[in-house]
Amino acid sequence: MPLLKILHYPDPRLHKVAKPILHVDEEIRRLAADMAETMYAAPGIGLAATQVDRHVRLIVVDVSEEKNRLMTLINPRITHKEGEAVREEGCLSVPGIYDKVTRAERIRLEAMNLDGQIFQMEAEGLLGVCIQHEIDHLDGKVFVEYLSRLKQNRIRSKLLKQEREAM
Repeated sequence: MPLLKILHYPDPRLHKVAKPILHVDEEIRRLAADMAETMYAAPGIGLAATQVDRHVRLIVVDVSEEKNRLMTLINPRITHKEGEAVREEGCLSVPGIYDKVTRAERIRLEAMNLDGQIFQMEAEGLLGVCIQHEIDHLDGKVFVEYLSRLKQNRIRSKLLKQEREAM
């Protein structure tokens, strides 16, 4: 399975809103597998299809230490939020940047699995934060957009400079 290219902020494609997946087929299963391999290789704990320039509502997540609890969420939708938690976040699309973001402490969501079956689940802690972060990507939002304008501009400048120097 090939590793996919991860888009980096401020690439405008990261702001595209992903379309719902109408049926789960072999192409979606292959994309999910390629995304998981890409996420593990990066290394990361979550990846949204938007980050690999595929604009469908698909995320993969694995917050386990052993990297053996892969979750694939198709058309994930948060149905309930509770509490508030501040955690430091990073992102494969914003390499080397970490900052505190306020999110719901607990969430309830509905999604489809790779068999096309709808299920519900609850998540909190790191898993809850990761799912919220990845759903933001599907909605065209990058975590740095929760930060002040000044911080966003500094991050954008830093990443663009790194990109120029890498060429």
